[in-house]
Amino acid sequence: MPFTAEQIRLAVMIDTHVTQVLAEGGGDEALLLSLADSMETFKQLLETCTNEELNALCDRYADLYRFALLLETLAQGIADGSIPVPD
Repeated sequence: MPFTAEQIRLAVMIDTHVTQVLAEGGGDEALLLSLADSMETFKQLLETCTNEELNALCDRYADLYRFALLLETLAQGIADGSIPVPD
């Protein structure tokens, strides 16, 4: 599946960010704390990709997948009430 240069650039930015956080000894908590750094980039990627394209990019970039999975888990927890959010 061909990707645009912009899609690859955005995916690599997120993948590199996650790789750096993990290399510095961070885990999911550190990734959550650094979400603000990558959320706009992830939003841009979501806006330029179909679900199939995003899945293919996640298959190609393991740390992009980890970031997307963390966001999905967070969203599910907020939706089902297992993660409380302030009013």
